[in-house]
Amino acid sequence: MPFPLADETVELDQPCPIRDVPDRIGDQWSLLVLEALSGGTMRFNELGRAIGDVSIQMLSRTLKRLEQDGFVSRTLFAEVPPRVEYALTDLGRSFLTPMQAMIRWADEHHLRSVPRAFGHGGRRAARAEGMHVPFCRLSGCCGRSAMR
Repeated sequence: MPFPLADETVELDQPCPIRDVPDRIGDQWSLLVLEALSGGTMRFNELGRAIGDVSIQMLSRTLKRLEQDGFVSRTLFAEVPPRVEYALTDLGRSFLTPMQAMIRWADEHHLRSVPRAFGHGGRRAARAEGMHVPFCRLSGCCGRSAMR
């Protein structure tokens, strides 16, 4: 989807950027895709391996949406077999700094926020009650080096 010209009117999902931006990148997988692409161009299967537990269908949907929103570019090479590469756009790269700040904030405040989100027993108690509690993969807590 091309970006609108300066004199074009655009209808947003939300009338306020504070609501619209989280709607665009606040799903379970978008931040993980953006973080994985922060190191450079990647192919689809490379992204899947870097993220780990995302399904092919979900990765495909997430990439399509990030491309439509202008965060990610998709390049198709006319080869046999076809090769597709994904990379951050200027908009996607501009989001890395605030995203990294958010990750640092989450790392620093995680222990205080988990009991509120999952009850006083934290993740372990939530899992014991049968709740699905995903790991983040963005910070060092899930075996990956933190983005700093």
